[in-house]
Amino acid sequence: MTEADVEAVSDIRVRGWQTAYAGMVPRSFLDGMTVEDDARRRRAWFRDPRRRGFDLVADAGAGPVGWVSCGPYREAGAESRMSEAYGPAVRAGEVYALYVRPDLIGHGVGRALLDAVHDRAGAEGFGLVALWVLSGNRTARRFYERSGYALDGGEQRDAYGDVVLTELRYGRSL
Repeated sequence: MTEADVEAVSDIRVRGWQTAYAGMVPRSFLDGMTVEDDARRRRAWFRDPRRRGFDLVADAGAGPVGWVSCGPYREAGAESRMSEAYGPAVRAGEVYALYVRPDLIGHGVGRALLDAVHDRAGAEGFGLVALWVLSGNRTARRFYERSGYALDGGEQRDAYGDVVLTELRYGRSL
């Protein structure tokens, strides 16, 4: 991903949220998301010298159609707790986000991005990759399970206004 891809990636992310989380995340939250706001935050993040990790895009020849972001696992101290499930001294990576243009879901774009993340994360020394999925997002859960991910017992809660949703952690050894 380059900075020139920010606008397209923000469009993919916002439309992805509005499609994937309809019926789970409050409509008012989804309707309040804008490509412009997301692009502004993404540009700032992209330029941040403290940024760690990497972003990849799938390009179908006319610009990005999918995006994935990955880097070191964000929770401090989690690697020691995760070693119970994945083995000692494992360096943990995290897929922070993966979105595909909604009209292309099921066409292999997400799988290609995830395969590229696994290759790059392994090359960067990660022994496992974790990610978080809303418990009610059965489509994403099936996708990750078919890609070799398994629930590892991690749970967290996120509030969207008055609605609190549970996210489940999945992991996969590389």
